[in-house]
Amino acid sequence: MPRGSGPGITLLTEEDLYLFNQGSHFRLYEKLGSHPLSEKGSNGTYFAVWAPNAKRVSVMGDSNGWDREAHPLWPRGQSGIWEAFVPEVGNGALYKFYIVSRYDGYRADKADPFAFRQETPPRTGSIVWSQEYNWGDDQWMRDRRRRNAIDAPMAIYEVHLGSWRRVPEEGNRPLTYRELAPQLAEYATQMGFTHVEFLPVMEHPLYRSWGYQTLGYFAPTARYGAPQDLMYLIDYLHQHGVGVILDWVPSHFPTDEHGLGFFDGTHLYEHADPRKGFHPDWTSFIFNYGRNEVRSFLISSALFWLDKYHADGLRVDGVASMLYLDYSRGEGEWLPNQYGGRENLEAMSFLRRFNEEVYRSYPDVQTIAEESTAWPMVSRPVYTGGLGFGLKWDMGWMHDTLSYLSKDPVYRKYHHNNLTFRMLYAFSENFVLSLSHDEVVHGKGSLLGKMPGDDWQRFANLRLLLGYMYMQPGKKLLFMGGETGQWQEWDHDASLDWRLLSHPLHHGLQRWVQDLNGLYRKEKALFETDCHPGGFEWVDCNNVENSVVSFMRRERFGEDLLLAVCNFTPVPWFDYRVGVPERSFWLELLNSDAQEYGGSGLGNQGGTKAAPFSYHGRPCSITITVPPLAVLVFKGEPPR
Repeated sequence: MPRGSGPGITLLTEEDLYLFNQGSHFRLYEKLGSHPLSEKGSNGTYFAVWAPNAKRVSVMGDSNGWDREAHPLWPRGQSGIWEAFVPEVGNGALYKFYIVSRYDGYRADKADPFAFRQETPPRTGSIVWSQEYNWGDDQWMRDRRRRNAIDAPMAIYEVHLGSWRRVPEEGNRPLTYRELAPQLAEYATQMGFTHVEFLPVMEHPLYRSWGYQTLGYFAPTARYGAPQDLMYLIDYLHQHGVGVILDWVPSHFPTDEHGLGFFDGTHLYEHADPRKGFHPDWTSFIFNYGRNEVRSFLISSALFWLDKYHADGLRVDGVASMLYLDYSRGEGEWLPNQYGGRENLEAMSFLRRFNEEVYRSYPDVQTIAEESTAWPMVSRPVYTGGLGFGLKWDMGWMHDTLSYLSKDPVYRKYHHNNLTFRMLYAFSENFVLSLSHDEVVHGKGSLLGKMPGDDWQRFANLRLLLGYMYMQPGKKLLFMGGETGQWQEWDHDASLDWRLLSHPLHHGLQRWVQDLNGLYRKEKALFETDCHPGGFEWVDCNNVENSVVSFMRRERFGEDLLLAVCNFTPVPWFDYRVGVPERSFWLELLNSDAQEYGGSGLGNQGGTKAAPFSYHGRPCSITITVPPLAVLVFKGEPPR
């Protein structure tokens, strides 16, 4: 690199600077960071970084021998941004910013917060990189408003890219983005999932954080390939009819010296007071949501993944930790807001603006909140006082249902409320019923391992759990391995145990999930009113002694009506009567006790006729066999 003598070419207009400092510039990835350019025959790269409390900033890299003095950056007015055009630096060049602070002699080599590519950890350099890619998913993008709608089916397969499938012949390495593309697309399509959700793909220094300790807010992890390789994976999934949701982490970031923390010798991105700026659970920094430039940074990151990577949604991690100032803090360890409350007003404002900007620019995507408390109106529009998310994980359902199913069936009648309580709040938000990675780590065991009884009963219980989830109103999410009955809890350093599918019970469980997805996607009654109370009604939720519940699902404007009957005991019930509306015949669509799923084979020979015998407050009834630890799904034929 030749030495620079001034800022030279710039990408920043005065309007850019104004909007950035005002907190309203949400396409910063087009202006800050590194951008290879060709101007008047002079090839090079434009660099820009925000460091308002720096005394000196320079760019160093492999092209100048990592010389900290060779290429200084120049301050742009009072904006806090330093910039320069450096000739003869092109795509693939390694670099960092060398920052000398005005305070306490602090100086550090920092990775570029806006870098589009980073070195593979544990190396920490940034890489000049183009975003060019020829997308082939035009049809998907034109159609995704329908696919992502609240009244569309959404069955999400949650995936950790590094451990879904590995290559044991090559040192047990993970698959690359490009290797994953055909295998994951084929599997998700075969299984009937509508979307996959990736644990954070953004660059992170610590692999075992699974991406939730993010530093590369504009760079996909290099562990599985280049940025264009991730684009290829998403493009391939789209071309095969599978949507892609990305986990995104604006709640905290790691303290590694090359990262965002103490960036220019001051607490630039994080709060200076540790009572607001340091997370005790994750030993990480918390963003200062009240700072204009930080809001611009984070919302630009969100829009970047939707823009450049065609993501169909963002699942926002740790929303509860953002909303409560006293989250995981004892007395005297937190600061109240200006009104003396525990609500983080700045985080509330940020989340509302984030959702407004996402839906303004990309109305055909979804934002999803991982919010574990009873904070009201998380998935209600900002103009009504809500936070503006499209969907919210139903953590209460997950906790109550797993707690119930993990108990020996003889005790379940004493915990019947765990099954029925959800319907008191089920439509207060637009919910996703999630059985996520969080439930199969840290000693919690696998889903199958949580189930009581012998092996047959464990599988029957798990089929029952999944069937109950799919019949309940709400979108669905299942972490990888849950569909095949992994015995061991998830290990991020190993592949899923695909060999288990050679065993009939595991293969039967997988087929059960496949058929659940197929039914969910086919029957409007199971998805059209996922978020509307008109689509659900209890038939009988009071059979506590026998631990049996039955309920109806109906489509919004049609006659289709489904009946689900769930038996949470290992006792089969014969001649079991269920009240139904007037219908001529009730066709048995699914039975989790069918032999092809690993069940005992009890059932109703395809269906049963309705009798004009009033029961459960309904004009007719059916008499059925309810298998042990099973869910039955019937569809009523309209009377002729």
